[in-house]
Amino acid sequence: MSGRSRAPRAWQRMLSGRRLDLLDPSPLDIEIEDIARGLARVARWNGQTSGDHAFSVAEHSVVVLDLFEILYPKASAPDRMTALLHDAAEYVVGDMISPFKAVLGGDYRSVEARLDMAVNRRFGLTAPTPPRLKKKIKRCDVICAWFEATQIAGFTESEADAFFIHPPDGVRVEIDPKPVVEAEAAFLERFRGLERAME
Repeated sequence: MSGRSRAPRAWQRMLSGRRLDLLDPSPLDIEIEDIARGLARVARWNGQTSGDHAFSVAEHSVVVLDLFEILYPKASAPDRMTALLHDAAEYVVGDMISPFKAVLGGDYRSVEARLDMAVNRRFGLTAPTPPRLKKKIKRCDVICAWFEATQIAGFTESEADAFFIHPPDGVRVEIDPKPVVEAEAAFLERFRGLERAME
């Protein structure tokens, strides 16, 4: 049989040596180091941001966790871990902008949902994420996007208010794009701290 007649490859090889099947991802093939490395190299806003470095999904995830801890200070360690890992699937599928996700529709969302389930199971979190928790994390995610939009993506505050959630009074974070190695290390540091808190 020629190589041309084979089914398309649906798995990705990670630097850890794992092969992650996108159609049927196994929690056993998910490693936090692969997630951290991938997310630190995926740019938010398709790289259309100011500064010497792209603002990575790894950094975004840490800022979302910061906001989650500010807005929900009594949240459990597993809930905070879920917040940190809310975009973990993007280490495989990348960070597609919302308009493109809308164009792709259900197929993209089903792949992303399967990856999210596998990630949560791998790290002992509820899968799928409970709707109430998901809503809280999404709130933090969209507030984070407001800060990103106004600090590094060229939006005015009024423009950002039209698309994102204006931060509550007294809530402020600084968006500071870092080199990929620093972004990866910061993500892993927060993960390890939460992992210890969950033991």
